[in-house]
Amino acid sequence: MITPQHSRATRVQLIKRAIFILLGASLVAVGLEIFLVPNNIIDGGVVGISIILSHLTSVPLGIFLFVLNLPFFFLGYKQIGKTFALSTVVGVAVMSIGTTLLHPVPPLTIDPLLAAVFGGMILGVGVGMVIRYGGSLDGTEIVAILVNKKSPFSVGEIVMFFNLFILASAGFVFGWDHAMYSLIAYYIAFKMIDITIEGFDESKSVWIISDSYREIGEAILDRLGRGVTYLNGEGGFTGGEKRVIFCVITRLEEAKMKSIVEDYDPKAFLAVGNIHDVKGGRFKKKDIH
Repeated sequence: MITPQHSRATRVQLIKRAIFILLGASLVAVGLEIFLVPNNIIDGGVVGISIILSHLTSVPLGIFLFVLNLPFFFLGYKQIGKTFALSTVVGVAVMSIGTTLLHPVPPLTIDPLLAAVFGGMILGVGVGMVIRYGGSLDGTEIVAILVNKKSPFSVGEIVMFFNLFILASAGFVFGWDHAMYSLIAYYIAFKMIDITIEGFDESKSVWIISDSYREIGEAILDRLGRGVTYLNGEGGFTGGEKRVIFCVITRLEEAKMKSIVEDYDPKAFLAVGNIHDVKGGRFKKKDIH
């Protein structure tokens, strides 16, 4: 049995990864110092803890961001790998330096709602870039992975618990109105992270079961330009043989897909699901007609 060898990233790939991690970390620094921090609005995780500690001690935010993330560099190295740990170190270092350099810059707005909305958007895009290219700017995810192995809770549930506790702490430090603005910023950042990682042109998997599978498949090929795969299936209730059509489309093509299936078999079974990543095959966009 031949074990596949791990291929090293090319120089172009490494440069591209470095550029986007630097850009993402810089955007996070802008979101923090130009929008959130001057308006006493925090984010979740280590960033939120750092903002609170910086406010209470008057120590620069960048120092807390770097020092509090140090233990997670080593955990990330052991749990995920050297590339992840190095990318995280670079990202956190740039974020920390960026917040220090931008601290004297006056905020663009003193309206807490505008600061929460736009700060959350910029922060989310920056964090999403870093995650998409193999790094991290917050150690709570690594802690959640470790705790998840010894608890019945998922990684997402553990992270949410940490962040709710941190955001609630902001109420005692900055006041409850600022804690609520922080929750708005956190939610917007969370959604922007998803959009940045997955992209606007989200892919979808489609499963179709119909006796008119051949006609539907040919129509998908002709009218959507998408490749299809025919799978053999068996009905669990009837025990009869079934043919299943599988294909991948974009979100914008979903309505046309449903129209095609409706034209050939209104009673066909149709299931559509989200896909975060598509590689290989013949997934190329063609004109819809």
